[in-house]
Amino acid sequence: MPDQLFDVSKEIVLVTGVSGQLGGEYAKTFLQRGARVVGLDVLSSSFSQTLITEYPDHFFLSEADVTNKASLQISLADINTRFGVPTVLINNAAIDSPPSSPPEENGPFEDYLEASWDRVIDVNLKGAYLCCQVFGAAMANAGNGSIINIASIYGVVAPDQSLYEYRRQRGETFYKPVAYSVSKSGILNMTRYLAVYWAKKNVRVNTLTIAGVFNNQEQAFLDAYCGRIPVGRMANADEYNGSVLFLACPASRYMTGANLVIDGGWTAI
Repeated sequence: MPDQLFDVSKEIVLVTGVSGQLGGEYAKTFLQRGARVVGLDVLSSSFSQTLITEYPDHFFLSEADVTNKASLQISLADINTRFGVPTVLINNAAIDSPPSSPPEENGPFEDYLEASWDRVIDVNLKGAYLCCQVFGAAMANAGNGSIINIASIYGVVAPDQSLYEYRRQRGETFYKPVAYSVSKSGILNMTRYLAVYWAKKNVRVNTLTIAGVFNNQEQAFLDAYCGRIPVGRMANADEYNGSVLFLACPASRYMTGANLVIDGGWTAI
């Protein structure tokens, strides 16, 4: 018999950005424990199709845009028809300027493009805000829910630009851009605001702050990153799964407005 303290089998879990590396991990983790899961993303992926095949009664993909409120409202209506009101919302969808972006995306702050700022803030911060507004409001009306906003160490502390010195030494102009950090720091206080706002509605709102994840990065970056982090390595993709399960299940029922930091010790320094 499963431990009721950690039982998520009755939950209806909505994961935004499900086609991404971590979104897929979160979805699979809840499905394996009997939850019904809705994956929300702008496009389907081979991984999403695999989940549909493996869990036909417990998973469906909702193709929606987190930056478009009308799109999210349509998604909510579909979820209500299929499963009912979501009880867990994982705001995971996010973008950044990857290392392979053109120089204007990863250049010095003084030259950072306004359009790039708008695009990152739109998805990472406005997207989470709209999902809370649509799905969180439905939870509040139902009197039950847990919202898990995924943030980053770079929303708590400034990016360590020295990690990218190896790129500058080989003639590239590269800095970790500002918009990602600002978007993730905004997540922290939106979490606190909503935790207080919905406290009497039995909707808990917490932040999960995470560090970097192995994803075929070039070796020079891994050497710099792993030399900086106390545990000496990046996270594996499945190492945040326990944290989202904890924040979703009865074990954390008295926890709201908090920031759970799982970062290998990065922010302890």
